[in-house]
Amino acid sequence: MRTLGTRPLALLLLQAQGGAATDSDSSTAIVVLVARSSLISKGVLLLLALMSIISWSIILYKLWSYRRSARQSATFLDVFRRSNKFSEVQAVCRSLSESPLVGLFQSGYTELTAQLRQTAAPVEAGPVGSNPRAPAGRPTLKSLPAVDRALMRAATVEVNKLERRVGFLATTASIAPFVGLFGTVWGIMVAFQGIAATGSTNLGVVAPGIADALVTTAAGLFAAIPAVYFYNMLSQRVKVFASEMDDFAMEFLNIAERNFT
Repeated sequence: MRTLGTRPLALLLLQAQGGAATDSDSSTAIVVLVARSSLISKGVLLLLALMSIISWSIILYKLWSYRRSARQSATFLDVFRRSNKFSEVQAVCRSLSESPLVGLFQSGYTELTAQLRQTAAPVEAGPVGSNPRAPAGRPTLKSLPAVDRALMRAATVEVNKLERRVGFLATTASIAPFVGLFGTVWGIMVAFQGIAATGSTNLGVVAPGIADALVTTAAGLFAAIPAVYFYNMLSQRVKVFASEMDDFAMEFLNIAERNFT
């Protein structure tokens, strides 16, 4: 009984050791293939590695940046809706500069202030002995569409900031598979030239060259797949930010129209 109980355990240990040895051998074989590859293949692999590193840098930075922008936008909206004056909101804009809504507000506030200064009625001189401090009229906007255009222009600027460097992910997703395919085609050409030179179609002669050629295709897919996924994710986040900016612009215009027209 003791022998029968230990025999399956020994078999499992042997299988585990065999699987670990197989994984180690496969990883070692890939390293050997890369080391023995041609200069063209190594150049392709280096280019794909650089594209992958840059893509992951952009992905990590944008995820951090968008998370921070979303958090500051929520804080800014809370301050904006609780404040009674635009000047109170302007005071907190510097501490929430990562929010795209801050850029919209500052652009609309600048246009609003400029129009209200232009329409401020000058104090007319009255008769001698009269009160020179006549009450000024209620400030009014000259052009609400001008404020709307200022908000639209600011929204375009903020969207361009959010989309900066994201296009490189689309470029990587489009180009990387073709770069890897170029390396594969070149490797297969070299492999067939080796077959022609040796005059042997033995699998032991053909397989290493083809395996070397396919490594670049795998590297191209390794660089392209994450770029496609995160490009779609980040583009969707930009659309959400753009929708929030449209809503904020309408809210800003409603307040301006209600108080200054």
